Amino acid sequence: MKGSTKRTRANKQKIKERLYHQNEAITLVKEISNANFTESIEAHISLWINPKYSDQQLRSTLILPHNVGKSKRIAILMPASSISTEYEELADIVGSDDLIEQIEQGQVNFDVLISTPDMMPKLVKLGRILGPKNLMPSPKAGTVTTNIKLTLEEFKAGKIEYRTDKTGIVHLVLGKSTFTVSQLLENLNAVYLSLNNSKPSGVKGRYFKSFHICSTMSPSIKIDISTLKG
Repeated sequence: MKGSTKRTRANKQKIKERLYHQNEAITLVKEISNANFTESIEAHISLWINPKYSDQQLRSTLILPHNVGKSKRIAILMPASSISTEYEELADIVGSDDLIEQIEQGQVNFDVLISTPDMMPKLVKLGRILGPKNLMPSPKAGTVTTNIKLTLEEFKAGKIEYRTDKTGIVHLVLGKSTFTVSQLLENLNAVYLSLNNSKPSGVKGRYFKSFHICSTMSPSIKIDISTLKG
């Protein structure tokens, strides 16, 4: 197996085995984001939760102050009688029973699926297709709504969905290595605040276990959670 590169070894040497103040961490992660392409800046947050219990599951959304810059294809599922030119101009895909048929045939050409509540019963049979891709609309994710226009505008503005994996870790993109320190800090604290506000009812006592940030190609940096601002 090929060994680590000189750049990777140099980056590892810059990171000490200690907790970093959020300002230090963001400054450092920008410094070590030195690959020959624009890297993403990621957050990986380990929580004291056990997702196998229904009252400890975490799934929510937030709009970062500074859009991470990744555009998503948005599909709208609604009754045929409600489809209008306005929705067709705002969304990438708009459909009703025809969209359901396309999904059944394996045509999943979108990153976000927004549905009106009255169409949800028809989506139950598509759980095996949409579930593994994390595309099944959900009220918690803000993707089941009666206000299609507002929801569309929010996702176009950069609204993102997050959830814990099976081990209780949340993985999020904070921005790009080209973002300023100030922009990344604002996004970082927005994530922290959203996680705090979305704490599952079944979680008692400590909630945050650890909070790491890294870039696409860099080692991780451990943040002192007490320096984050809610």
